[in-house]
Amino acid sequence: MKVLHKNIYKFLFCLILLLIAYIPTLRSIIKGWMAHESYYGHGFFIPLVSLFILWQRRNLFREIKISTDNVGLIIVVAGLIMHLICAALKVYFISGVSFVFVLFGLVLFFFGREVGRNLIFPIFFLLAMIPLPGMLIAGLTIKLKLFAAQASVFLLNNVGFKSLLDGSTIRMPASYLMVEAPCSGLRSLISLLTLGLLFSYALKSSYLKKGILLISAVPIALATNILRITMLAAINDLYGEKIAMGFFHDFSGFLVFALAFLGLYSVGNTLKAKNEK
Repeated sequence: MKVLHKNIYKFLFCLILLLIAYIPTLRSIIKGWMAHESYYGHGFFIPLVSLFILWQRRNLFREIKISTDNVGLIIVVAGLIMHLICAALKVYFISGVSFVFVLFGLVLFFFGREVGRNLIFPIFFLLAMIPLPGMLIAGLTIKLKLFAAQASVFLLNNVGFKSLLDGSTIRMPASYLMVEAPCSGLRSLISLLTLGLLFSYALKSSYLKKGILLISAVPIALATNILRITMLAAINDLYGEKIAMGFFHDFSGFLVFALAFLGLYSVGNTLKAKNEK
């Protein structure tokens, strides 16, 4: 027990030094969370969720024999070198990734491989808090908004609303709707993938079913976003822009995310039921 307490104190001391060394990177990450129309507004909750899972596993240190794994030291050194290079170049995304690996390396070094194996999820779940590079976000946004606009036009024409696509603008007989970056669905996709990770972790089943549950977040997020754009275009054509882009615009955002959440939850329950059989 004395060895455990010593290692915990050493780990906490190294963790404080690690946080100080990564201040520019952490500042960049938090800035990404707080940016206008950020895709990572949920980023604040990721460390809290990881800490909660760690607290749930607090008895782990009493049940598992504590040892030292020098592989952890190698990971720490490699990660810190990567951080120094990326911080100098201001490539904060890769630096943020290295932070998570260095943290895992410290756990391995001070507590051993068995503890590290049991803490893989709460540690690497922290990767979900790191905003993707701006260029990647921009590229995905363009592709997703065009896909959503095309799919919405297809649906509108098949339910009786004559429409055509002009770039990313849906043109209808009495109105038009511009599908802009916030309507690309990327924000809901990122948020739902994060939820998918948590649902997959909680699912007591095989890795295959966990993977199916996580991947299902993608079509669910895309489908609910297309449904929202289709409804907005229809309401806009029937009742005008004031109604469509006012209360209904904001309400539909909450509605489709609730539908996406229920869809993901239903997939999880279905996989769980099949596992119980």
